[in-house]
Amino acid sequence: TAPIILVLMAAIWAYDRGNPLYIPRRIGNGRKPIAVYKLRTMVVDADKTGVDSTARGDSRLLPGAETLRRFKLDELPQFWNVIAGNMSLVGPRPNVIREVEKYSQEELRLLTVKPGLTDLSSIVFSDLADRVAGSDDVNRSYETNVRPWKSRLGLFYVDNQSVSLVNRQLSLKIVRHILISHAAPQSLIEHASGQTEVSSGR
Repeated sequence: TAPIILVLMAAIWAYDRGNPLYIPRRIGNGRKPIAVYKLRTMVVDADKTGVDSTARGDSRLLPGAETLRRFKLDELPQFWNVIAGNMSLVGPRPNVIREVEKYSQEELRLLTVKPGLTDLSSIVFSDLADRVAGSDDVNRSYETNVRPWKSRLGLFYVDNQSVSLVNRQLSLKIVRHILISHAAPQSLIEHASGQTEVSSGR
């Protein structure tokens, strides 16, 4: 993936002469902070706004950023994290410190395994920008309507070490099959299958 990463880094740098890499701090295995490598898809210092989630049409996004995010191209530099040994290919996505501080005792089990590039929730919530679009408070919408389900899917992975795939429609069917075969709660199966609606958070 190095050639793709280099081309995208050059394009981002050419746009605003800012660092093409975004290296946020996330919480990893054993509650240890890790530096996660990503291609920067927002204006410089966008994270200082205090808004952790990104809705469709967010004014902080760079041109073409939604396409990079849609196809997860901004996550390619995280292969460096895998090589460094603080992330794996499959595992719960690492979360920001503010969110981890809100974890329940059950959710803290997410920190007993290495975070990964992808997991079941990455497939189910690959349309996250659309789910929180139109909300007056994106962080609240994520906190109320998304994080609980992402955590449950992450915990399901911790308990079953299931795998994630790439094609979303096919993968959603496989996710549903995995959940059913492991006797997951019906509410989790329905949510992972897209059979429930997410409120706007207004």
